[in-house]
Amino acid sequence: MTALVSCDHTSVGVLIFSTAGLLVFERATPPTGIAPVAGHIDQHGSPEQAAIAEVAEEVGLTVTHLHPLLTAWRPNQCRRPGDGEIGHRWWIYQAQATGPLRPSSQEVHAPRWIYPDQLQQYAHRTAAYAAGNISEPEFAAQPGLTPVWVRFLHDLGLLTMPGDALAQIDEII
Repeated sequence: MTALVSCDHTSVGVLIFSTAGLLVFERATPPTGIAPVAGHIDQHGSPEQAAIAEVAEEVGLTVTHLHPLLTAWRPNQCRRPGDGEIGHRWWIYQAQATGPLRPSSQEVHAPRWIYPDQLQQYAHRTAAYAAGNISEPEFAAQPGLTPVWVRFLHDLGLLTMPGDALAQIDEII
């Protein structure tokens, strides 16, 4: 097994929509949860190049158009070794993509297209986990959204969460 690359404190996230909804999957690597395509910028170059590369790496699609949605710093933990700083500068994009879905077995479990009501249900499960109403093993067995994604999706108007729930979720990112 190869050693993990150090955290570069930069990440991209990519929302891919179709008539079937938003593409999400259960992450095969920490942190536990359901999420859209995401990853570190690393040696990909620019955030845009990283977004295109992550889509290809994680779900096997080819990006045909990329639209920036937001940029924000989030103090989310990283599974990679780092310099003591905690968090990432995120660039979130919406992408149009083509090709057959070919998920990476190393990074993706159970890819699926979901509608906003399902996205909201996953966010509520994450809120219940953050509030201590669901144990870590229960959350791992039946995950909600990866915590860092709840605020992004809330800020983008794709789901709605009360402020107290967002604050609790922010404590566990």
